[in-house]
Amino acid sequence: MSAPSRYEGPLALAQALSALALADASGARFTREGLRADVEYRDLGLAQATQGRIGAKHIRAIAPLPAPTGWHWHDMSAHFVYVLRGSLTFRFGGVDGDVVVTAGSGLSQPAGVPHNVVARSDDLEVLEINVPAEYGTWDLPAPPAPWGAR
Repeated sequence: MSAPSRYEGPLALAQALSALALADASGARFTREGLRADVEYRDLGLAQATQGRIGAKHIRAIAPLPAPTGWHWHDMSAHFVYVLRGSLTFRFGGVDGDVVVTAGSGLSQPAGVPHNVVARSDDLEVLEINVPAEYGTWDLPAPPAPWGAR
């Protein structure tokens, strides 16, 4: 038995709650338009398909991580990372110890919580999904607990 539907359906394509969007690999275009200079970004079309409700990017390393990203936070309501290749090491405010995400693993980052990427492999490739598609990023002047006392 399935759960009750959240809306009356099925829907005609013209009434769909999101648009049909294919991010075809043959036309893949990576840019350097993003937060970090050591990676490049490929927009997967979800922002346009969902009228800005969801963003999705394919991100890959193009140079070694020069240093940890520093403590920062994003004004998102959801933030997911799936590692296609390589690994990422995070530190989160309120979490004692490193959080390592390796190829084939996914992470739901606690939205709005300060974090710091302290390491990553040089061959890193990830899919990143965020809600909403556009968001702000703010640096912290000091590490949060438990990291500030170290």
